[in-house]
Amino acid sequence: VQLQASGGGLVESGGSLRLSCAASGDTSSRYTVGWFRQAPGKERTFVAAIRYNGNPYYADAVKGRFTISRHNAKNTVYLQMSGLQPEDTANYYCAADRGIILSSIANDMQYDYWGQGTEVTVSS
Repeated sequence: VQLQASGGGLVESGGSLRLSCAASGDTSSRYTVGWFRQAPGKERTFVAAIRYNGNPYYADAVKGRFTISRHNAKNTVYLQMSGLQPEDTANYYCAADRGIILSSIANDMQYDYWGQGTEVTVSS
């Protein structure tokens, strides 16, 4: 499966953006899709993930501000980001995997498929 992330950009503090992750290729399997981010000079960290059945999971840093959703018929997962802060500035990556167990959902090493990053910059 191939993943294409889009929707990044420059936004002022307190603003909103919606990221999209579109899948193509073998989309017949039931994938869990995750969003991760990597700020300059920092490690990649978990942001949110969503199971095929729609169950969402969030990092504490984004709970209440970000919402992950999916449209299975369109093979697309969305990350609605609100209340953006400068510390949210990073490259955002989407990833997918078929066999992730719940305890590993925030572990980027467990995801087999990755899209290219989309850059989000939040100005103060």
